[in-house]
Amino acid sequence: MHSLKSLFIAAGLAVAAAGAFAQAASSPAATPGIDQRQANQEKRIDKGIASGALTKRETHRLERQQTAINRAEDKAKADGTVTRAERKRLHKMQNHASKSIHHQKHDAQTATPAQQ
Repeated sequence: MHSLKSLFIAAGLAVAAAGAFAQAASSPAATPGIDQRQANQEKRIDKGIASGALTKRETHRLERQQTAINRAEDKAKADGTVTRAERKRLHKMQNHASKSIHHQKHDAQTATPAQQ
């Protein structure tokens, strides 16, 4: 009987946790698409560093862009709601950063082994 009671308690906690997670994911301040894109862009920068396609200076500049986007996202989330205009601004910033990453990875500059 005691294990059945524990099972019901565990099931209740699981349902409550799932509900809280679903609510957080669908909250007006949730930005899963923006977060995923940020992660993808960080990976692209890391690959450029590893391949030598990005110099130290280029890497620093691209990482500053990513930091600025993260700060803008944090600011947008501060009041608990990310408005359509804020999302549009974040997407525009990400588009610009994406183009910068592509340009810097494909320009003629490469990192020498001493720079990495």
